[in-house]
Amino acid sequence: MLSNSTDWAKGLALAVAVAVAVAVLGGCATSKEKLLPHGDSTMMDIWRQEAGDGGGGAGQAARRQLLDARQSLRRPLTEADVQAAPTEQMRYTRTARNEVHRQFQRLPNPDLIMYVYPHLAGTDPVPVPGYTTVFPLYQRVQYAMPGERVEDY
Repeated sequence: MLSNSTDWAKGLALAVAVAVAVAVLGGCATSKEKLLPHGDSTMMDIWRQEAGDGGGGAGQAARRQLLDARQSLRRPLTEADVQAAPTEQMRYTRTARNEVHRQFQRLPNPDLIMYVYPHLAGTDPVPVPGYTTVFPLYQRVQYAMPGERVEDY
């Protein structure tokens, strides 16, 4: 009885595999002509028709929708808009000054103070008295990436 159930399971698995294979191959059983029909229209003709330049009904509707959308976005400028325009435009104007300082701000380069103890120096040991010197933390000027916060440093 065990062999009958095993044979039955193998037969079922084979039937499922065949059904899946038929379904997969059946999906590929369409022709290129049916899927992508050829016509006498070129891409330029289709573009003109859909954009409203070809005189077709769909093209005219698309052109009308485009004009309606543009009209809804138009509004008259108020006196306040006219007065604020130069100031608003100056914020977007690039100059040599704001190009570097606004985008790449300098990072702080703190001075380090070091005390040099009295010592002997040179091939003939010469006494050097102790002194204090100041030098920057970084050898070169460091810049922040655009948008990086530098206020907290």
